Amino acid sequence: MSPREQQIHRNSEILRKYIPEFAVTQIAIWIIEFDFKLKITRERSTKLGDYTSPRDGLNHTITVNHNLNQYSFFITLVHEIAHLYTYNKYRNTVAPHGEEWKHSFRMLMSPFLSTDNLPLDILYALRKYLQNPAAASCSDMTLMRTLKLYDSADTNAHLILLEHLPFRTQFLYNGSRVFEKGEKLRKRYRCREISSGAIYLFSPLAEVEVFENQ
Repeated sequence: MSPREQQIHRNSEILRKYIPEFAVTQIAIWIIEFDFKLKITRERSTKLGDYTSPRDGLNHTITVNHNLNQYSFFITLVHEIAHLYTYNKYRNTVAPHGEEWKHSFRMLMSPFLSTDNLPLDILYALRKYLQNPAAASCSDMTLMRTLKLYDSADTNAHLILLEHLPFRTQFLYNGSRVFEKGEKLRKRYRCREISSGAIYLFSPLAEVEVFENQ
């Protein structure tokens, strides 16, 4: 086995823990060809993943939250690889989520868009999202709802989607900050933080915990 084949094998063994089998070999190869470091991180409430271009002697770096289900992890990872691909081609001369990135994302995702690879509901939602992909897959309500159907039964079992809470229910966000659910604006809920009185806008799909000491 050549050094390249050995590296692909090592990458594949790690990736199998996080993404569907159909994508393992191709992404293991991309890690080598695009020469980036993949970091599996703790859960972050503000993002699912991110990309950092080379700086201070460091290489391209992509991070993805460890607790995503295999399809969410896969889509997030390809999203970030598209940033790397776009950076290599245009450097910092284009918008982060402009047409160049959208084209890169569609191109990289294209080989995987098949019912042989993806469940039909995810394939349909992902195809629709790719018509005009936004800054994050979690900003597309249809895709996000579909992906959540594939979370394991014990993943954050104590949490509930904000959209399912009654009006004026108090809830914990990130396990510590207490908010009260307010009215829905165009796409988000207007919620008041109890301690400060400050107003924040929440996605309907934000995962929260009911605050019992109301």
